[in-house]
Amino acid sequence: MSATHPDNLDAILSRVSGYWSDDDIARLTAAYRFAEAAHGDNPPRRTGHRFISHPLAVAEILTEIEADPATVIAGLLHDVVEDTDISVQHIENEFGEVVANLVDGVTKLTRLSFQTHQERQAGNLRKMFLAMAHDIRVILIKLADRLHNMRTLYALPEDKQLATAQETIQIFAPLAHRLGIWRFKWELEDLAFRYISPEEYYEVAQLLGVGREEREERIEAVRTAVRGRLEQAGIRATVQGRAKHIYSIAQKMEKQDISFDRIADLAAIRIIADSVADCYAALGLVHDLWIPIQGMFTDYIAKAKANKYQSLHTKVIGPDKQPLEVQIRTWDMHRVAEYGVAAHWRYKEGEDSAPSEDQIDLLRQVLELETDLKESHEFLELLQMDLFNDQVFVFTPDGDVIDLPADAGPIDFAYRIHTEVGHHCIGARVNGRQVPLSYMFRNGDIAEIVTSPTSEPSRDWLELVRSSRAKSKIRHYLRAKMRTENVAAGREALRKTLEAQPPKVRRVIDLENLEPLLESFGFREKEDLLAAVGYGDIEADTVVRDLIAEEIQPGSLAEEVDRVLAESGAAPSRGSGVPAVTVDGMNGFQCRRSKCCSPLPGDDIIGYITRGKGLTIHRSDCKNLQYHADNEPNRVVSLTWSREDGKTVFQHELEIVAVDRVGLFSHIAAVVAECGINIASANASTSDAGVARLDLRLDIRRRQDLDHVLGRLRSLIDVISVRQLSLAR
Repeated sequence: MSATHPDNLDAILSRVSGYWSDDDIARLTAAYRFAEAAHGDNPPRRTGHRFISHPLAVAEILTEIEADPATVIAGLLHDVVEDTDISVQHIENEFGEVVANLVDGVTKLTRLSFQTHQERQAGNLRKMFLAMAHDIRVILIKLADRLHNMRTLYALPEDKQLATAQETIQIFAPLAHRLGIWRFKWELEDLAFRYISPEEYYEVAQLLGVGREEREERIEAVRTAVRGRLEQAGIRATVQGRAKHIYSIAQKMEKQDISFDRIADLAAIRIIADSVADCYAALGLVHDLWIPIQGMFTDYIAKAKANKYQSLHTKVIGPDKQPLEVQIRTWDMHRVAEYGVAAHWRYKEGEDSAPSEDQIDLLRQVLELETDLKESHEFLELLQMDLFNDQVFVFTPDGDVIDLPADAGPIDFAYRIHTEVGHHCIGARVNGRQVPLSYMFRNGDIAEIVTSPTSEPSRDWLELVRSSRAKSKIRHYLRAKMRTENVAAGREALRKTLEAQPPKVRRVIDLENLEPLLESFGFREKEDLLAAVGYGDIEADTVVRDLIAEEIQPGSLAEEVDRVLAESGAAPSRGSGVPAVTVDGMNGFQCRRSKCCSPLPGDDIIGYITRGKGLTIHRSDCKNLQYHADNEPNRVVSLTWSREDGKTVFQHELEIVAVDRVGLFSHIAAVVAECGINIASANASTSDAGVARLDLRLDIRRRQDLDHVLGRLRSLIDVISVRQLSLAR
């Protein structure tokens, strides 16, 4: 690597002068003067160097991976917005939109806190890091920034050293690995390892140093032998020695549980040829020189890695009877291996070009799940999702990362923290500023939820939330709230029904004393019975009648049946909604369906002979019927549906509450039609909160038909609730 602290721009200019245009060199020089003036009042770094030494070092590191001019210039300017009063707009005016966007992206990433000891949180942070970088060159600058900071980490206090090193090993080194930037990866790992496990680091370093001279002599002998055979074959190629790095050696010792002296592949060489054909020819020469180790050859040229890495890998028994690792590749492959994604940014003379579609596709391939899950498995799992479109990452005040769907807001965030926080949310402070519930988070926001004990969810919240968790919690709360409202409606219905009774009856009835009826109706709490009346599941007059001390004893069953026959006639029903049933083998009874349980053909049914209203049909599991059967068994008769019941149409009323939107009614009508059911009538209304109520009267022939359409309607994402209302007569 080059000098850590260039005193001026000369080192960078000498590196790029061979392939940059004069205009770009002039822009780089202007950027240096701009940054030096902007940072002139900044205090020196802890190392004692001028502040400008850091952005200069970052720019130099970027030239080492042959980054394009816009990236290098942005690297030189990357701290200007963060540490001075100069704005992004000012940079755009001076150096163009591309450079300004890169500087802005780095500034936003710099403001994030990445300190964490949890692997899952580190994975989320890495993913958020990528999601925030709309231009991958932002990450290149940030990696170069981190690399230089790691090189000068010695100047920080010990606790800062450890925290920064842990960030690096958990977040930045895996990023460099996934982007294929080997030059960054190995140095970040070694530097971080030095501060995280100093004893182990220096132990391995010392072991490497003990035999270094001998290993260098051995590698030089190997290089000489290989160069000679290549020259004889007329193959132009460079032969390099390849050093093993301290962190990778320590990891190998730990994973394989072996000592240093058992690591057999410390010696390695790399052959860089002009063409793919020369690579395979060189492989043959190496295998001719030394015996290849069986099972140790891998062809990454024919089948590249996911991050576009290509090379031939082989191991042979070297001249000293020790294993020797050999890599063979072309110069283009070498650039990709060393510089990763950066190698794919081709600079076009005279323009600063953003990544092309091909380059974006490349990036996505780099981030695909690899088959080798030995490293960074959590990161690989997280990266299976689309990084740029489907999620947003938000910090809690404690620094934890919450991942939410794109366009999510404070309500989604609140419900992720806790259900009660969600229920009482009234707003949020984002980055220290108060925002409304309609605010949409951006990656890297720091959010704090504002609550009120008197606040509660409303139906219009369903329009604001994006997460399924928040939506389900709100719907559950609204259903519970509707129960409270129906308890009140049931109490009011009972009051109105009682008012229609004679005064002497009203005086003796206490509507709050419903406990004696609970067991017969199958409820435990008085509010449950009141809610059932409010829903319309039980008629108010049924409850009131049962509360009244009835002095008139019921007549004989024969008398009641005779009255039913006289009132309704014996002919089977052909009309709409008037069922025909069989009583004790006698066909043709016309009667009423009870409103409390809404029986339909297909249900098991039982009849109840009312006083003066004839025969009513109940489902056999009806709670009202059970009460009558216990108290007036002589009025309960066995029923079956007549054979003609399949031709009869019964009108059934439904109430649908849903989130209002364009086309809602036509969608619901289409679902009903697909079920083979006719809509006899419909009424619709909407509230200011954006909630629609639809009352449908459906023509139903069988219980199975009703159950089918109810299931379809309740499965619709916009539907909050579906319930049955009183039957139409």
